[in-house]
Amino acid sequence: MDKGRRTFLKQGSALLAALGVGTWVQARWDHAWSAVPVNPPAPMAPLDGRTGRPVMVSTWSHGVEANQAGWIAWERGGSALDMIEAGARVVESDPTGQSVGLGGLPDRDGHVTLDACVMDHTGNAGSVCFVQNVEHPLSLARRVMEDTPHVMLAGAGAEQFARACGFPERDLLTPASREAWERWRAEARYAPVINIENHDTIGLLALDDQGRLAGGCTTSGLAYKMHGRVGDSPIIGAGLFVDGDVGAATATGLGEAVMRTVGSFLVVEWMRQGASPQAACEEAVHRIQKKMQTSDLQVGYLALNREGATGAHAIHPGFNFAQTREGSTELTDATHG
Repeated sequence: MDKGRRTFLKQGSALLAALGVGTWVQARWDHAWSAVPVNPPAPMAPLDGRTGRPVMVSTWSHGVEANQAGWIAWERGGSALDMIEAGARVVESDPTGQSVGLGGLPDRDGHVTLDACVMDHTGNAGSVCFVQNVEHPLSLARRVMEDTPHVMLAGAGAEQFARACGFPERDLLTPASREAWERWRAEARYAPVINIENHDTIGLLALDDQGRLAGGCTTSGLAYKMHGRVGDSPIIGAGLFVDGDVGAATATGLGEAVMRTVGSFLVVEWMRQGASPQAACEEAVHRIQKKMQTSDLQVGYLALNREGATGAHAIHPGFNFAQTREGSTELTDATHG
């Protein structure tokens, strides 16, 4: 890759210290975890007893702080799944971001509705969709996975389960997002802009030092969507897929295009057939390009295989991802076309 297209961040470096980023991420991580009671997860047995080097990758620039939070979770003894949840919670709690969690732009009726899912190396999965007033839907999806016989809960049922689990209710529509919605209502015209309205997801993938893979997605969905619309992010196989024997993939962009091609499952299947993570992402993007007109829509895929290799590819330029190894985080532009 062209080093001119990279931004490097080192946790604990003089640059991070000067910016206060490390302290900020630590404080956000602590706040996010204190916001809701979380049952200690059952320990996940190592696949083969080996101790390797963890890797974490997340979509878009907010993946930098997500990865840093995930790394803190790993340093505290967490698994790949704990890394995913910690990273997601930091981004979900950020009111300045308008595409995930708190402060997400609402649907056309002014409601912030959230979707999320998680999956681990054993094939276990949990998902919630069309959820309102729950700040951390990915944590709720994990509770669905670990504490129910189901994979997905939706709407009022998911919210009822959240209350039973002790998740506090919170109005997620911030003043800034309300003002944006009110400006949009003046014309009520939906005109998506590539890499602005369509980068409505954070997808996270992690490989821990025991060789366990996990992944997650969390989003507030397309801004000003129809009330009740659900995208690819909570759909296992579309927005996320993990196979502990092969690798993991996540998607970002226009969910309808990803759902129509079951994109993340396709990426993992290409890897199963021997493709590198990069080649697999490219093949999944090309499948969309062959099936539909893509001049005004963006989709990007991010992949991580069991050996720790990564890949990312999008239809159009503008998609980037954060990658963390040995505490060093690299923000890189994905290939495209």
